[in-house]
Formats: sequence, structure tokens, C-alpha cells
Amino acid sequence: MTADTSKSASADTPEAAGAQAQSADSHPPQARPAPARRWATIGTTALTLLPLALLGAAFWIGRLVRPGGDDWCFLPVVRDEGASGMIAKFFLHDNGRIANALLVIAYGAFGVAGHQWFALVSGVLMLGILWALIASVLKRAGLTAPRGLALLVGAMTAVIFFLATPNPYKAFYWPANSVSHTVSPVLACAALIPLLRARTGRGRALALGVAYLAGIFIGTLSEETSVVAFTLLAAVLLISRWALPGPGRTHTRIWCVVAFAGVAVGTAILYLSPGARTRRERFGADSASMFGPEALTTALRAFAHILGTIFTTWQYAGAIAVGVLLGLLVRGGGPQGKDAPEGSLRRRPFLPVVVGFLAFLVSGYLCIVVAHPAFGASVTTASRIWGDFLLLYVLLLVGVGALLGRALRTVRWGIRAATAVAAGAVCAGVCAGLAVPLFQLERKMDVRAQNWDRQDRWLREQAARGAQVLPYTPVSVSNMLEPFGDHGKRLWPGQCVATYYHLKKITQSTRLP
Repeated sequence: MTADTSKSASADTPEAAGAQAQSADSHPPQARPAPARRWATIGTTALTLLPLALLGAAFWIGRLVRPGGDDWCFLPVVRDEGASGMIAKFFLHDNGRIANALLVIAYGAFGVAGHQWFALVSGVLMLGILWALIASVLKRAGLTAPRGLALLVGAMTAVIFFLATPNPYKAFYWPANSVSHTVSPVLACAALIPLLRARTGRGRALALGVAYLAGIFIGTLSEETSVVAFTLLAAVLLISRWALPGPGRTHTRIWCVVAFAGVAVGTAILYLSPGARTRRERFGADSASMFGPEALTTALRAFAHILGTIFTTWQYAGAIAVGVLLGLLVRGGGPQGKDAPEGSLRRRPFLPVVVGFLAFLVSGYLCIVVAHPAFGASVTTASRIWGDFLLLYVLLLVGVGALLGRALRTVRWGIRAATAVAAGAVCAGVCAGLAVPLFQLERKMDVRAQNWDRQDRWLREQAARGAQVLPYTPVSVSNMLEPFGDHGKRLWPGQCVATYYHLKKITQSTRLP
């Protein structure tokens, strides 16, 4: 403790402080006292159980999901026309999103069961990607961490990303939305993992191939995720001269260019598709109207309102807290690879964070510009479409927390320990704070599932007996669209429901059968 204090006091210049921090990080982990290492591992493992338990509960609740909204129109097409019919529907008529159609086929082919399993399958996939991403970043940086720390960071990131939004049902449980705005940004992150893991020429070639193909997939999956990807890739290229180490700079730049090209190809395929053209005509979203002064000003006001909601959502503090734990507990892993972050990046660690937040603001605003023609004034409340840029926000908060944790490494051990305990308490509080509305949502989903199943059985029975016109009672949850919504004024998707049950027409009813 005395030695640490004297070193801190002697750091009269930023260069000296940076050198001391680098020297401290280079100490092998076995130099730390064994009890401290053991307690760090125990504490990390215990804390990890909280977000994992919450995620497990969220996955289990997914069994209560039933089709609604767009699902009514997707399911009959998948059932009657197969994969080719679904792809044609999207590419030729709806929106041009070919990759979106493929994901709809993946769960829609199983009917109602596909919706019930969607939260589990997609949630586990996204958790695994975030876990692998954090572990890859640590390995690339030449850092070691207590066992389970990467999983803790990945799990907390997933919990906050899935459940901290105003409407987690639409963001996480509703497949038709989740594949476009929740799964898509996580899949984009997955393309980074081969780059972070690459050590040989063959590995770098694989990373480039993955980047290009993933870019095309993302470009044909979500316009908003593509906007975020374009902005981030351009930002990395701009700051690579100052923020990236020499040997790794060229490889990263090439990767960014290839990924940018892939997203551009995918976006071009989507934009030029007949379906996208039809969608633009339906909403009057030509380039002149979308990027006109009035439209840009309206989108800016809407984005400011959205930022007010995001910045006042206290659960996002959990991302900073888990980042602080990450910065406090990681240690240098011995000799670093030639591509490990060093030099200017160590001297100016806040540069990537500042640029990242600027990229978040720019890309978030552009996402609202793109989405506004379709959503209009409701874009300020349609939180389900915010996920494309919210994942970037959560990861940036983790990065800020990690930098704060690293800055605290030079203070006394007691202060570091107290900070770690406080950060763990915040993580636990966030998990508890997100659990309460989740279980409230579970009760509402359970009621809807029972009512939906009851009406579903009755409609099938009546259709089997030859009925052609049957009454239908809207059964909704979390503001999901249903036929005869808005006091009976909104007929959509009534015809899709009729087609799903092999009927000619459904009529409005206020009582369940």
C-alpha cells in the first residue's frame, strides 16, 4: 500500500502516470495475494448468478409468447408458401429485407412453438455472443481477469439491453421486432470476434470474409443497424491513426473497409428491391421528404425526447458499475501481442470513448430519421426500434466504467475494495429493479396466453366444421397491434387472422368464446 501511494505521488506528468499504470498492469496475476485472488473469484461468481438468474427467468417466461401483430401475416405465408413465399413477400412486396425473411422463416416454420422458443434460443445466442465479445477484447488487450468476469459483464450487458427498455415485450419477446432491432445489432457485434481472435494470416483472411458476409446480411436485415454500422466503421477509420497501435492499424483499417463494403452491398440490395420501393411509396418516404429541413428538424426533436428517456433510465447505471468491476479486477497478462492496445491508446484512453459517444448520437439520430416516415410522431414512444443504437450505448457505458475502474487502480487498496463492493451492489440493485416489472409482465403474458389459447381452439374447431365467418376478440399485451384496435377503427391485420384460420372473414367481438 505504501509503495502504491508513493508511486502515485511521484507521477507528476501524464506520461509518467501512464508508464506507472502500464508497469502495474504488467505484473503477473500470481503476484497478488492469494486470498485477494480467491475472494475476487468468489465474489465475481456469486454476482454473476444474479443476471444469469434474471435471464433464465426471462427465457422461461418466453413460453407464454403467442403470435400477434405482424405474426398474423407471416405465419400463413410460411405455412402455405414456404421459404420461397416468405422471401418473395419481403423482397417483392413488404420492405426488401431478405435476411429478415430468413430469420422469420427460422422461427415461423414451427408455428406457435417457434414463438414460444424464440426468447430462449435468441437470448442464449445473444448472451453467448456478448460473452465471447468481452472475452475476446480482454484477450486481445493482453489482460487476464478472475474466472467468470467476462461472463458477468456479458450477462449484465444482456440484461440491461433486453429489459431496461420501456417495452421489453416488443423489444425482446416479440420475434417480428426482435430480429430487426434486438438480434441484429448483436449479430453485428459477432462479426468483430474473428478480428479480435485473429493471429495468423489465415485468421485475418477469415475475419475479412466474415466481415463482408456479415455486412451483407446486416444490410438486408435492418436499415437502422446498418446506419449504426456505417457510422462506427467510419469513426474507427477516422481515429485509427491516433487510437490504434501501429502493427494492428493496417489490419483493422482493411477490416473496416471490407465490412463497410459488405454493409453497403446489403443496403443497396435492400434499397433497390421492389419491396423497399413499395414501402417508401406507402409512407411517402422519398429522399426529398426524408432528408428535407422540416423532416430533419422533426426527427431531431424526437431524438432529443428519446435521449431524455434513455438518460433518465437509472438501470443503465448497471453498465457503468459492471465496467468499474472490469477495470478494477483485470490484470496485465504478461507480454502483450504486437497488436495489443498500447502507445497512444494508453496515453489517451478517453479518445475512443468520446468518439464512440459522438457516433452513438449521430447514428441514433440518423436511425430516427430513417424510422420517422413509417412511425411518425409515435417514434418517440416506439421504444422497440431503439435497440439498434441502444446496444452501442450500453457497451460505451461499460467502457466508461472500465476506464474509471482502471483510474482507481492507483488508490489505496481499501478504497478499491469499497468501490468494488459498491459497484457489485449497483449491479445487484439493477437486477432487482428489472426483475419487478419483468414478473409483472409475466402475469399479463400468462393471462393473454390463456385467452389466446382458448380462442385459438374455438376458432380451429369452428373452421373445421365449415364456418367461413367467425367473431374474433382482440387479445393484446404491451400495446401489441390486434385486429379491431383503436375502438374498432383499425382493421389490420384482420384479413391475416382470417387467412391463418382458413376463414373468409372475421368480425369484431368483445367476448371470448
